[in-house]
Amino acid sequence: MCRHIGYLGEPVSPAEVLFRAPHSLLVQSYAPADMRGGGSVNADGFGLGWYPGPGSLPLRHRRSTPLWTDETLPPLAAAVTSGAFVAAVRNGTTGMPVTEAAAAPFTAGPWLFSHNGVVRGYPDSLAELAKTLPITELLTLEAPTDSAVLWALLRARLATGEDPLTAVAALTAAVEAAAPGSRLNFLLTDGSTLIGTAWTHALSLLETPAGVLLSSEPCDGDPRWRPVPDHHAVRATAAGVELLPLTQENP
Repeated sequence: MCRHIGYLGEPVSPAEVLFRAPHSLLVQSYAPADMRGGGSVNADGFGLGWYPGPGSLPLRHRRSTPLWTDETLPPLAAAVTSGAFVAAVRNGTTGMPVTEAAAAPFTAGPWLFSHNGVVRGYPDSLAELAKTLPITELLTLEAPTDSAVLWALLRARLATGEDPLTAVAALTAAVEAAAPGSRLNFLLTDGSTLIGTAWTHALSLLETPAGVLLSSEPCDGDPRWRPVPDHHAVRATAAGVELLPLTQENP
């Protein structure tokens, strides 16, 4: 499985949670504490997406190599300040390619998306859902991975104007019905809303006066970190944070 982090709030440097914190994303890439789905190292790529200013489209830096081998991102992250970002390190599922295009976050328009988990029985289990997509979408996927297909399915919903939390919840329910036992921890942001899901995988929430962090694992010993209950979603906006149940009956 992978590890990922999402932030929404006052402009800050991503470098703190990516590199400086005691259990930063860098540390989680080689010494994760709660992988659950197997594996111990997240060395199959990484990415950071952020917004350079209010109302701007996101920028992104991705590589197919381990985070600890990259000399470019630490100074870049230290030079950036952003009110929203998503970062991830990847532990690729056996049989799926290790390429830059397979590393989260994925993006389209204002959106950044990350999937931490696995779709059971992929690709057969997603075949029926994938039939709802235009063939050109399938032929132009960034990578032949479950995460890329999930992102295509989600952005198709978002393109219709569907509420982002409703879209995430409906996708989670549809994939769980098609591929029971899948691990479906998502992060989604457009720079003003941050949504995260905990679906059979670990996710923790930190609320501070400056903003909200969602992370696969707490980045430090701050006692305000709390686990997001399984089968729940978090929605963070400028108005506050909501913790909501996710069920197949209530997408």
